[in-house]
Amino acid sequence: MIKYTEQDSHYRHLEQMAVEELLHNINKEDISVAHAVNKALPQITALVKKTVELLKNGGRLFYIGAGTSGRLGILDASECPPTFGVSPDLVVGIIAGGDKAIRKAVEGAEDDRDQAILDLQAYGIDSKDMVIGIAASGTTPYVIGGLKACREQQIKTGCITCNPGSPVTEHADYPVEVLTGPEFVTGSTRMKAGTAQKMVLNMITTSTMISLGYVKDNKMVDMQMSNQKLKERGALIIANQLSIDFESAKELLVKYGSVRAALESYEL
Repeated sequence: MIKYTEQDSHYRHLEQMAVEELLHNINKEDISVAHAVNKALPQITALVKKTVELLKNGGRLFYIGAGTSGRLGILDASECPPTFGVSPDLVVGIIAGGDKAIRKAVEGAEDDRDQAILDLQAYGIDSKDMVIGIAASGTTPYVIGGLKACREQQIKTGCITCNPGSPVTEHADYPVEVLTGPEFVTGSTRMKAGTAQKMVLNMITTSTMISLGYVKDNKMVDMQMSNQKLKERGALIIANQLSIDFESAKELLVKYGSVRAALESYEL
Protein backbone atom coordinates (compact mmCIF):
# COMPACT_ATOMS: atom_id res chain seq x y z
CA MET A 1 0.00 0.00 0.00
CA ILE A 2 1.25 3.48 -0.91
CA LYS A 3 1.17 5.75 2.12
CA TYR A 4 0.72 9.26 0.81
CA THR A 5 1.41 10.64 4.28
CA GLU A 6 4.86 8.99 4.13
CA GLN A 7 5.87 10.28 0.70
CA ASP A 8 8.79 12.68 0.39
CA SER A 9 8.09 16.31 1.14
CA HIS A 10 7.72 18.63 -1.83
CA TYR A 11 10.48 20.71 -0.25
CA ARG A 12 14.20 19.92 -0.02
CA HIS A 13 17.04 21.10 2.22
CA LEU A 14 14.76 22.53 4.89
CA GLU A 15 17.75 23.20 7.13
CA GLN A 16 19.01 25.72 4.61
CA MET A 17 15.80 27.78 4.58
CA ALA A 18 15.48 31.06 6.44
CA VAL A 19 12.83 31.17 9.15
CA GLU A 20 10.62 33.36 6.95
CA GLU A 21 10.78 30.80 4.15
CA LEU A 22 10.05 27.91 6.50
CA LEU A 23 6.98 29.63 7.88
CA HIS A 24 5.73 30.66 4.44
CA ASN A 25 6.00 27.12 3.12
CA ILE A 26 4.41 25.51 6.17
CA ASN A 27 1.52 27.94 5.88
CA LYS A 28 1.23 27.25 2.16
CA GLU A 29 0.84 23.54 2.90
CA ASP A 30 -1.63 24.19 5.74
CA ILE A 31 -3.88 26.17 3.39
CA SER A 32 -4.36 23.03 1.32
CA VAL A 33 -5.82 21.13 4.29
CA ALA A 34 -9.20 22.90 4.24
CA HIS A 35 -9.59 22.02 0.56
CA ALA A 36 -8.87 18.37 1.35
CA VAL A 37 -11.48 18.40 4.11
CA ASN A 38 -13.98 19.99 1.74
CA LYS A 39 -13.64 17.06 -0.65
CA ALA A 40 -14.47 14.67 2.19
CA LEU A 41 -17.69 16.47 3.21
CA PRO A 42 -20.03 13.77 1.81
CA GLN A 43 -18.26 11.14 3.93
CA ILE A 44 -18.27 13.38 7.00
CA THR A 45 -21.98 14.07 6.48
CA ALA A 46 -22.84 10.37 6.44
CA LEU A 47 -20.80 9.77 9.61
CA VAL A 48 -22.38 12.68 11.48
CA LYS A 49 -25.94 11.73 10.51
CA LYS A 50 -25.47 8.22 11.88
CA THR A 51 -23.77 9.56 15.01
CA VAL A 52 -26.67 11.92 15.67
CA GLU A 53 -29.15 9.08 15.18
CA LEU A 54 -27.32 6.87 17.67
CA LEU A 55 -26.87 9.58 20.30
CA LYS A 56 -30.53 10.55 20.06
CA ASN A 57 -31.33 6.97 21.02
CA GLY A 58 -29.11 6.88 24.08
CA GLY A 59 -25.80 6.04 22.44
CA ARG A 60 -22.37 7.51 23.00
CA LEU A 61 -19.47 8.54 20.77
CA PHE A 62 -16.04 6.98 21.28
CA TYR A 63 -12.74 7.91 19.63
CA ILE A 64 -9.84 5.47 19.54
CA GLY A 65 -6.35 6.33 18.33
CA ALA A 66 -2.63 6.20 19.01
CA GLY A 67 -0.06 8.97 19.33
CA THR A 68 -1.11 12.31 17.84
CA SER A 69 -4.38 10.84 16.58
CA GLY A 70 -5.30 9.55 20.01
CA ARG A 71 -4.42 12.86 21.65
CA LEU A 72 -6.59 14.77 19.18
CA GLY A 73 -9.53 12.50 19.97
CA ILE A 74 -9.08 13.10 23.69
CA LEU A 75 -8.82 16.85 23.11
CA ASP A 76 -12.05 16.97 21.13
CA ALA A 77 -13.92 14.79 23.63
CA SER A 78 -12.70 16.80 26.61
CA GLU A 79 -14.02 20.05 25.13
CA CYS A 80 -17.60 18.80 24.81
CA PRO A 81 -18.68 19.07 28.49
CA PRO A 82 -17.55 22.70 29.01
CA THR A 83 -18.74 23.82 25.57
CA PHE A 84 -22.10 22.07 25.39
CA GLY A 85 -22.83 21.14 29.01
CA VAL A 86 -23.01 17.43 28.25
CA SER A 87 -21.88 14.55 30.44
CA PRO A 88 -18.21 13.54 30.13
CA ASP A 89 -19.53 10.08 29.29
CA LEU A 90 -21.25 11.21 26.08
CA VAL A 91 -18.06 11.68 24.03
CA VAL A 92 -15.03 9.67 25.16
CA GLY A 93 -11.49 9.72 23.79
CA ILE A 94 -9.30 6.63 24.27
CA ILE A 95 -5.59 6.49 23.45
CA ALA A 96 -3.39 3.43 23.00
CA GLY A 97 -1.28 3.05 26.13
CA GLY A 98 -3.80 4.72 28.41
CA ASP A 99 -3.76 8.18 29.95
CA LYS A 100 0.02 8.18 30.46
CA ALA A 101 0.36 8.10 26.66
CA ILE A 102 -1.25 11.55 26.45
CA ARG A 103 2.05 13.15 27.45
CA LYS A 104 4.61 10.49 26.62
CA ALA A 105 4.73 7.76 23.98
CA VAL A 106 4.15 4.24 25.29
CA GLU A 107 6.35 1.82 23.39
CA GLY A 108 4.47 -0.79 21.39
CA ALA A 109 1.01 0.34 22.50
CA GLU A 110 -0.21 1.13 19.00
CA ASP A 111 0.82 -2.30 17.72
CA ASP A 112 -1.54 -4.21 20.03
CA ARG A 113 -4.56 -5.22 17.92
CA ASP A 114 -6.46 -6.65 20.88
CA GLN A 115 -6.24 -3.84 23.43
CA ALA A 116 -8.67 -1.29 21.96
CA ILE A 117 -11.75 -3.45 22.38
CA LEU A 118 -10.71 -4.15 25.98
CA ASP A 119 -10.38 -0.42 26.57
CA LEU A 120 -13.83 0.12 25.05
CA GLN A 121 -15.41 -2.69 27.03
CA ALA A 122 -14.33 -0.94 30.22
CA TYR A 123 -17.01 1.63 29.30
CA GLY A 124 -19.67 -1.02 28.71
CA ILE A 125 -19.82 -0.29 24.99
CA ASP A 126 -22.75 -1.75 23.06
CA SER A 127 -24.67 -1.53 19.77
CA LYS A 128 -26.17 1.87 20.65
CA ASP A 129 -22.72 3.49 20.45
CA MET A 130 -20.52 4.84 17.65
CA VAL A 131 -16.77 4.18 17.59
CA ILE A 132 -14.53 6.31 15.37
CA GLY A 133 -10.96 5.21 14.78
CA ILE A 134 -8.45 7.99 14.10
CA ALA A 135 -5.31 6.97 12.18
CA ALA A 136 -3.46 9.25 9.80
CA SER A 137 -1.70 6.33 8.13
CA GLY A 138 -4.78 4.13 8.24
CA THR A 139 -2.61 1.20 9.31
CA THR A 140 -2.47 1.48 13.11
CA PRO A 141 -3.07 -2.05 14.52
CA TYR A 142 -4.66 -0.72 17.74
CA VAL A 143 -7.30 1.15 15.74
CA ILE A 144 -7.86 -1.54 13.10
CA GLY A 145 -8.25 -4.25 15.73
CA GLY A 146 -10.65 -2.10 17.72
CA LEU A 147 -12.90 -1.32 14.77
CA LYS A 148 -12.87 -4.94 13.59
CA ALA A 149 -13.93 -6.18 17.02
CA CYS A 150 -16.66 -3.54 17.22
CA ARG A 151 -18.18 -4.57 13.91
CA GLU A 152 -18.17 -8.19 15.02
CA GLN A 153 -20.29 -7.03 17.97
CA GLN A 154 -22.70 -5.06 15.75
CA ILE A 155 -21.31 -1.71 16.90
CA LYS A 156 -21.27 1.03 14.26
CA THR A 157 -17.82 2.30 13.28
CA GLY A 158 -16.25 5.23 11.49
CA CYS A 159 -12.70 6.33 10.82
CA ILE A 160 -10.65 9.39 9.96
CA THR A 161 -7.58 8.70 7.87
CA CYS A 162 -5.35 10.59 5.45
CA ASN A 163 -4.45 7.71 3.14
CA PRO A 164 -6.81 6.41 0.45
CA GLY A 165 -7.88 2.77 0.55
CA SER A 166 -6.06 2.11 3.81
CA PRO A 167 -6.79 -0.98 5.96
CA VAL A 168 -8.67 1.01 8.59
CA THR A 169 -11.40 1.86 6.06
CA GLU A 170 -12.13 -1.84 5.58
CA HIS A 171 -13.45 -1.99 9.14
CA ALA A 172 -15.33 1.34 9.14
CA ASP A 173 -19.01 1.56 8.25
CA TYR A 174 -18.53 5.29 7.73
CA PRO A 175 -14.96 6.00 6.55
CA VAL A 176 -13.66 9.54 6.17
CA GLU A 177 -10.58 9.96 3.97
CA VAL A 178 -8.96 13.39 3.98
CA LEU A 179 -6.10 13.22 1.49
CA THR A 180 -3.61 15.80 2.69
CA GLY A 181 -0.62 14.42 0.78
CA PRO A 182 3.06 14.55 1.78
CA GLU A 183 4.00 16.47 4.90
CA PHE A 184 6.34 19.48 4.95
CA VAL A 185 8.69 17.39 7.06
CA THR A 186 8.48 13.94 5.49
CA GLY A 187 6.24 11.63 7.52
CA SER A 188 5.47 14.16 10.28
CA THR A 189 1.72 13.56 10.38
CA ARG A 190 1.26 15.82 13.39
CA MET A 191 1.32 18.59 10.78
CA LYS A 192 -1.16 18.55 7.86
CA ALA A 193 -2.72 15.20 8.72
CA GLY A 194 -3.12 16.25 12.35
CA THR A 195 -4.64 19.57 11.31
CA ALA A 196 -7.11 17.75 9.04
CA GLN A 197 -8.08 15.34 11.81
CA LYS A 198 -8.63 18.22 14.23
CA MET A 199 -10.86 19.98 11.70
CA VAL A 200 -12.95 16.88 11.08
CA LEU A 201 -13.28 16.15 14.80
CA ASN A 202 -14.47 19.72 15.39
CA MET A 203 -17.03 19.28 12.62
CA ILE A 204 -18.29 15.96 13.97
CA THR A 205 -18.91 17.04 17.56
CA THR A 206 -20.06 20.58 16.79
CA SER A 207 -22.61 19.53 14.16
CA THR A 208 -23.73 16.60 16.33
CA MET A 209 -24.28 18.77 19.40
CA ILE A 210 -26.15 21.38 17.37
CA SER A 211 -28.36 18.62 15.95
CA LEU A 212 -29.01 17.35 19.48
CA GLY A 213 -30.19 20.80 20.59
CA TYR A 214 -27.23 22.02 22.65
CA VAL A 215 -26.96 25.29 20.70
CA LYS A 216 -29.68 27.94 20.45
CA ASP A 217 -29.46 30.33 17.50
CA ASN A 218 -25.65 30.46 17.35
CA LYS A 219 -24.98 30.52 21.08
CA MET A 220 -23.54 27.97 23.54
CA VAL A 221 -26.53 28.14 25.87
CA ASP A 222 -25.52 25.02 27.81
CA MET A 223 -21.84 25.84 28.39
CA GLN A 224 -20.51 25.33 31.90
CA MET A 225 -19.98 28.51 33.93
CA SER A 226 -16.60 27.31 35.19
CA ASN A 227 -14.67 30.59 35.20
CA GLN A 228 -15.16 34.35 35.13
CA LYS A 229 -14.67 34.62 31.37
CA LEU A 230 -17.45 32.13 30.69
CA LYS A 231 -19.76 33.76 33.23
CA GLU A 232 -19.29 37.09 31.44
CA ARG A 233 -19.84 35.43 28.07
CA GLY A 234 -23.03 33.86 29.40
CA ALA A 235 -24.31 37.15 30.75
CA LEU A 236 -23.53 38.85 27.43
CA ILE A 237 -25.51 36.21 25.55
CA ILE A 238 -28.47 36.74 27.86
CA ALA A 239 -28.23 40.52 27.56
CA ASN A 240 -28.14 40.41 23.77
CA GLN A 241 -30.85 37.78 23.38
CA LEU A 242 -33.26 39.48 25.76
CA SER A 243 -32.27 43.09 24.99
CA ILE A 244 -31.60 43.86 28.64
CA ASP A 245 -28.65 45.51 30.37
CA PHE A 246 -25.57 43.52 31.31
CA GLU A 247 -26.07 43.77 35.09
CA SER A 248 -29.63 42.45 34.85
CA ALA A 249 -28.35 39.63 32.67
CA LYS A 250 -25.74 38.72 35.28
CA GLU A 251 -28.45 38.59 37.94
CA LEU A 252 -30.51 36.25 35.80
CA LEU A 253 -27.51 34.00 35.21
CA VAL A 254 -26.77 33.81 38.95
CA LYS A 255 -30.42 33.10 39.70
CA TYR A 256 -30.95 30.34 37.15
CA GLY A 257 -27.42 28.91 36.85
CA SER A 258 -27.29 28.55 33.08
CA VAL A 259 -27.86 30.60 29.96
CA ARG A 260 -30.58 28.28 28.71
CA ALA A 261 -32.50 28.33 31.98
CA ALA A 262 -32.26 32.12 32.18
CA LEU A 263 -33.53 32.57 28.62
CA GLU A 264 -36.37 30.09 29.06
CA SER A 265 -37.46 31.63 32.37
CA TYR A 266 -37.60 35.08 30.78
CA GLU A 267 -39.62 33.80 27.84
CA LEU A 268 -42.18 32.41 30.27
